[in-house]
Amino acid sequence: MVKILDEVMKELPTDANISEALFEGSNIVLYTKNKEFLLDNKGVIKKIVDSIKKRVELRADPSMVLDLEDTKSFIEKLMPEEKGKLNIIFDTQRSRVIIESEKPGLAIGKGGDLLKEIKKETLWTPIVRRIPPMRSQLIENIRQVLYDFSDYRRKFLHKIGKRIYEGWTKERRDEWVRLTCLGSAREVGRSCFLLQTPESKVLLDCGFNVAAPRDSAFPYLDVPEFNIQELDAVILCHSHIDHCGALPFLYKMGFRGPTYATAPCRDITALMCLDLIEIAQKEGTDPPYTVNDVKEFVKHSVCLDYEEVSDITPDIRLTLYNAGHTLGSAIAHMHIGNGLHNFLYTSDFNYEMSNLLGPAATRYPRIESVMMESTYGTRSDTSPSRRESEEELIKVINETAEEKGKVLMPVLGVGRSQEIMLILERAMREGRIPEMPIYIQGMIWDVTAIHTAYPDFLSPRVKRDIFQKDHNPFLSTIFKKIVSQKEMQEVKDGKGPYIVMATSGMLQGGPALEYFKHFAENSKNTLIFTCYQGIGSVGRRIEEGERELSFISGGSKRPETIKVLMRIYTIKGFSGHSNFKQLVGWVGSLEPKPKKIITIHGDYSRCIELASVLYQQYRVETVAPKNLETIRLR
Repeated sequence: MVKILDEVMKELPTDANISEALFEGSNIVLYTKNKEFLLDNKGVIKKIVDSIKKRVELRADPSMVLDLEDTKSFIEKLMPEEKGKLNIIFDTQRSRVIIESEKPGLAIGKGGDLLKEIKKETLWTPIVRRIPPMRSQLIENIRQVLYDFSDYRRKFLHKIGKRIYEGWTKERRDEWVRLTCLGSAREVGRSCFLLQTPESKVLLDCGFNVAAPRDSAFPYLDVPEFNIQELDAVILCHSHIDHCGALPFLYKMGFRGPTYATAPCRDITALMCLDLIEIAQKEGTDPPYTVNDVKEFVKHSVCLDYEEVSDITPDIRLTLYNAGHTLGSAIAHMHIGNGLHNFLYTSDFNYEMSNLLGPAATRYPRIESVMMESTYGTRSDTSPSRRESEEELIKVINETAEEKGKVLMPVLGVGRSQEIMLILERAMREGRIPEMPIYIQGMIWDVTAIHTAYPDFLSPRVKRDIFQKDHNPFLSTIFKKIVSQKEMQEVKDGKGPYIVMATSGMLQGGPALEYFKHFAENSKNTLIFTCYQGIGSVGRRIEEGERELSFISGGSKRPETIKVLMRIYTIKGFSGHSNFKQLVGWVGSLEPKPKKIITIHGDYSRCIELASVLYQQYRVETVAPKNLETIRLR
């Protein structure tokens, strides 16, 4: 038995009647057969927590809890009438009852009264989760996987805890911290970094570059220092493919350790990786992994909230902070060793209050070194303000609506599309643009459903609308989901004005391209780009002025020529990344000030220029490493 459990047991009274002491990751769970001790331990558990500085939870031994049917009946009768839909699921291995509710606040009760009542009468430990107001098959599937493998996860989480605490009392003489760039150094795509200490090996992100040939799309996982059998954990900061797309491949290769992320990041990552598989199959290429590999990632995920401190190895303590980039995106703060070094990895971040999310965090307990993105790392990387961009978007839509035209917005499925949805919904509600249908097609609807499941991760304004005004903008009737080819054809043939938001964002395929072909030759219609158009993409060609394009579609071998007569606009102020001024300003706002800054996730010139500017402005050591370089942090 790991020594920390022995220390905990010594502090318990003899009549506590503890049947089992287990780890759940870095947390300690005690199972008792003493009902009185379970319901009132007289401060014993708090005293232990204060002593060892770890989270300790007390639960009933599974043999003591109330019968399943009786418990379900009791909970249903206890819940208020206005509770809405209710699902009750039992985690019998861990004496937990999961209450899924449309209105979690009502299920919890004032000050947690209902949960206390459930525990008192049934001895089950109640956990409340939100039923998304927009149905998400993906969330349902993920939760089902976790419920189905409850026994496996119990053992898995205990194994993590044993690994974390096996070095609890170990003295370390040779202490160092090294960082190896396995991808996204002086490039954008395949973000992946290996953090090593004498005790631990942790990956930061594990991305896939969809624009690169398959042999250079993966991170450098074949380097000598990377051994998947020795990998302790993965920290996943957000759910874009260039940061998460290679993660299931690790599980395909046999990795069975934990991936740490926020819950919305986990869910959207699963969706993005499943979509990558589907696209590969449609294109007739072999996917890099299978649906079962994505399932393994879900089985081995460990979700953390923002600012929740968790040990992840014997000498690394992780805290995630809001990054402001996408739903659940995180800046990872790692406290390494016993005060040896504090390392901050930004992944992608946005230092601006958007409609959708709050700005990236700037205050941390301690920072010695920072590794930050450089996507817009040159002085020339300026963009209009978000307010100016919103005004331009509204102006363009009004002009098109006056002519009864149709607006096509090719969008990215994650983040940007939800930001635009909020802008349009508010503008119509306030009468700034005429009310009209907004047709949604592609992955956007599924990702939006995930957003409705996690309102606590949204911006203060949206949270205020949802929780105080009972107004969820994503549920507005202006948004119309398009699923079938028949529905799509009806939209194409319909009379304007209306708006279509569809993937892909670069018009490289998907429904957006089909709408474009149908709308392009009518000068009353408008095409609005709000996201980056990759070099060589159809969107980039249109942006650069090409007004006649040829496509080969269906079974025809003869190209179809499309003349672009619709109006073309590019609005650049909706990015989920910080622009140059914001990158520099974020560093200036950091508390405390770092001693070293590493610039990554930008092309060659951007990483170097940002490193140079930060050195000159803040007199801090900077470095812009190349892929396969290793930096000693301490």
